[in-house]
Amino acid sequence: MTEDGEDRRQPAVAYRNFDDKVAFVTGAASGIGRATALAFGRQGASVVVADVAEDDNRETAELIEDEGGRALAVSCDLRKSEEVQAAIETTVDEFGRLDFACNNAGVEQGPEKTHELDDDEWDRIVDTDLRGVFLSMKCEIPAILDGGGAIVNISSGAGISGFPGSAYGAAKHGVVGLTRSAALEYAETDLRINAVCPGIVDTSMMDRFTGDTEEGRQEVIDQEPVGRMGNPAEIADAVLWLCSDAASFVLGHAMVVDGGQTV
Repeated sequence: MTEDGEDRRQPAVAYRNFDDKVAFVTGAASGIGRATALAFGRQGASVVVADVAEDDNRETAELIEDEGGRALAVSCDLRKSEEVQAAIETTVDEFGRLDFACNNAGVEQGPEKTHELDDDEWDRIVDTDLRGVFLSMKCEIPAILDGGGAIVNISSGAGISGFPGSAYGAAKHGVVGLTRSAALEYAETDLRINAVCPGIVDTSMMDRFTGDTEEGRQEVIDQEPVGRMGNPAEIADAVLWLCSDAASFVLGHAMVVDGGQTV
């Protein structure tokens, strides 16, 4: 772990099917998205990183290149289909193909209860966390079908169990349903679609959720049976496994990676 909190560990497992392949990662400017993009790069894939936070997104691409990988940063608002389509076209134009996608971009909900949520806040969360995944898949699938590959959508423990935050929970449950339905639609092709459902992970989103105080952090850590938050790289490991040949018989699965929180 570096001083800025970036996990620079080398992968414990080397996957043979990532060399000369291309991965597209949304929400790659920080957290799980950045960790996943770095992990793809370390396994030999060329990586296109997409985010609305342009400076941090470029930094992710530079980190991949600093380690000897190939990367391209694209600015993309996943709530707008034309921007998503343009990002996928740029990916194929630059690298000639698309093999893997991790749809990770998302926003969190504040402390509002259901009756306190205004319409615009509901729309903001659902448009980003669910519509954004749908639009990403809609544009990614035709490109991946050309040669086969895998898509992994990032849901949440809140996508399989009840947690306070109705808009976030509804969107993340929707991601699991969308993943399962789409996985069946393409089951007879060379495209596999799965989801990962992280628990409490030490990211900037969690800093905002806890107020970035020791008391707030301890409050959420107390929810984890393992006694700590997850590391973004641990979620990235699950994403890469689901994209690898080692997971060739895994389809429509919502893999929980949460330190036992939902058990």
